[in-house]
Amino acid sequence: MNAIAAVNLTKKYGDFVANDNINLSIAKGEITAIVGENGAGKTTLMNMFYGLQRPTCGEIYVNDQKVNFSTPLDAINCGLGMVHQHFKLVPSLTIFENILLGAEINQRVVLKGRFEIHLPFIDRRRERKAVDRLIHDYKFELDPDERVENISIGAKQRVEILKMLYRNVDILIFDEPTAVLTPQEVDELLVNFKELKKQGKTIILITHKLREVMEVSDRVIVIKKGRVVGSKPTNQTSPEEIAAMMVGREVMLQVNKEKKPALGNKVAYRVSGLSTNNYSGKKVLNNISFEIREGEILGVAGVEGNGQSELVKVLSGLMVSTEGKVQLYDEDITNKWPNELRKSGVGIIPEDRYAQGLCKEMSLSDNLIAGYHSDGKFCRYGILDKKNARKNRDTLLEKYDIRVADPEGAVSQLSGGNAQKVIIAREFDSDPKVLIASQPTRGVDIGSIEFIHNKLLELRRLNKAILLVSSELSEIMGLSDRIIVMYKGKIVGEVEGDKADSSRLGLLMAGITK
Repeated sequence: MNAIAAVNLTKKYGDFVANDNINLSIAKGEITAIVGENGAGKTTLMNMFYGLQRPTCGEIYVNDQKVNFSTPLDAINCGLGMVHQHFKLVPSLTIFENILLGAEINQRVVLKGRFEIHLPFIDRRRERKAVDRLIHDYKFELDPDERVENISIGAKQRVEILKMLYRNVDILIFDEPTAVLTPQEVDELLVNFKELKKQGKTIILITHKLREVMEVSDRVIVIKKGRVVGSKPTNQTSPEEIAAMMVGREVMLQVNKEKKPALGNKVAYRVSGLSTNNYSGKKVLNNISFEIREGEILGVAGVEGNGQSELVKVLSGLMVSTEGKVQLYDEDITNKWPNELRKSGVGIIPEDRYAQGLCKEMSLSDNLIAGYHSDGKFCRYGILDKKNARKNRDTLLEKYDIRVADPEGAVSQLSGGNAQKVIIAREFDSDPKVLIASQPTRGVDIGSIEFIHNKLLELRRLNKAILLVSSELSEIMGLSDRIIVMYKGKIVGEVEGDKADSSRLGLLMAGITK
């Protein structure tokens, strides 16, 4: 029996076809992974399954019955729930209060053993008992009385799952569920998936992490350009084959980094005793110190929210440090503005490409010189040389394999991967002395990840110093010569790249230093 199926399912936005005549079925009681490049149509499909969007045409079947969902509540009432990548929890409430939020249990009074009256007051005792039983049934390690603000990200993930399970859903959709988890939390979640499967639940897993696909799924479905291009039992395929179906060509999944010790090289970049406070006065960086030598990649690992974003903002001129010093060779560049940093030789790949790296409404030409537009080859006597800007655009589009429908168009027309390549091309082509690369492959597909990794290694071969901040542990381990780990605004450990393992890094990421 199929838990859920799509028949000729199509979704259009004007002339753009996000899902094109999709036909697939997901077996009851199995874990099915759905993978594909960015913009392949995975999220659109899941949003239709969950009632967030209505199909243009086609049909959806749940337990072999045709359904028409107008809202997520319709889907939940039909036994289908979705756990989103960004949690929807109230930090100040307890775990059991969050799970029962919107489905509270009211107090009741029974009169003469016959008549039951429901009062407009929440029965906290019965709520806690119900959640305690739920936690026990699914073997989740949680304290129902703990406030959500005090628990780990992995525990918050489990609370989100229990919210859906309390509502008696049998089909669970997970959208990139491991994006912000430590390696240990990822392993725990995969164990939870297997336990849910034993309980008869059907799981749909949207992810780009092929290790997780291979470890936990029964079947993998590949979507490319809005169409299903492959569907196989997981034990009859491989990560290489899945990647090839996603991208349309063979992809190198492992980083081939030649061993090149930088110990004898000159220190190019030094950070000493760096501290800063956020806008509410809380200290978010506490005495950060490190150095990067020429030809070295220093990786910064840590669960998101432990000071990495603030570190990058201070180093790229978007926040001011309260203490400490930053040096590029012998030049003091502490608290310089972004344009001054670029003139000194600092390349910047920001964490959020659209908020900090690109202007969607501007042309490709202008975006490819943004931050460097006052250079002599693009600006003469205060007037922008449009001809040279276009010439630069055409050169970089070819050199960095940036695929565009219209070279004269705006960046908003590009896919996420190609938009990221615009930043990569601009910053690499400036020939920086040091590159600050924050989340350089976030939200890009496997093919673009391979390209960006190769470009970072190319800079390393050219003896540039690189600071790599990434939430992808495999990326940090594959590329870095040394790795520092941040926890609550401090550096809690340092590991040599060739000696790093996910277990040791995972403990440091959780603040365990022994």
